Amino acid sequence: MTDLSPMQLPSDPLSVEMDEVQARAQLVLALRGHGVGDRAVLSAIERVPRRLFLAAVHHSLAYEDSSLPIECGQVVLAPSFVARMAQALKLESSHRLLEVGTGSGYQAAVLAHLAGQVDSIDRYATLASLAGQRTAALKLSNVRIHVGDGMEGLKQKAPFDRIVLTGAVEEIPEALLSQLAPGGILMAPVGLSGKPQIMTRVTRGEDGDQSEDLEIVRMVSLIKGAAERL
Repeated sequence: MTDLSPMQLPSDPLSVEMDEVQARAQLVLALRGHGVGDRAVLSAIERVPRRLFLAAVHHSLAYEDSSLPIECGQVVLAPSFVARMAQALKLESSHRLLEVGTGSGYQAAVLAHLAGQVDSIDRYATLASLAGQRTAALKLSNVRIHVGDGMEGLKQKAPFDRIVLTGAVEEIPEALLSQLAPGGILMAPVGLSGKPQIMTRVTRGEDGDQSEDLEIVRMVSLIKGAAERL
């Protein structure tokens, strides 16, 4: 298989060989064992070819439940993490979702099978370009990839029913909270860089925002601003 540089995407990313079918099925069984019981989430995970979001050297590990390196020094999130976040977001087909930190585009692709519209923003133009090509190759017409400062969100597209951050913040930016619709949910890893963070779920209610701690995570911190290079 060829490397996933901008001009070398597989000609038919939707084709599935038998060994991959088995690998995806085994991954779903493993996720069930990790407490992911939402059938829609498991179906979304099974439908997305994770190999498409990885360089060729990592294709053999595509359906392992682990994070893997991608371009710009970033990582693609482990399937179990993506599944738990998707489950905790309580997504419906009518929801408009903002993802802050596109990365490879893998999580956006999974969420696209659960939400009505996914807008994803990344500070790295390289990542955004590749993610856009990958989601387009999968014919995910409800995904839009943007380049910019994720800390500022996408005011022109707000409000969002769901907002999810794929990197840690010391505190949730007010700019993102202001773009959350009534009844909406925002999820973010909150804590210091290099230390354990708490995955926090904020729900916007009639009487104000309610916050709850879900689990301890370790994630790279989000960086303010768009990258001048890459």
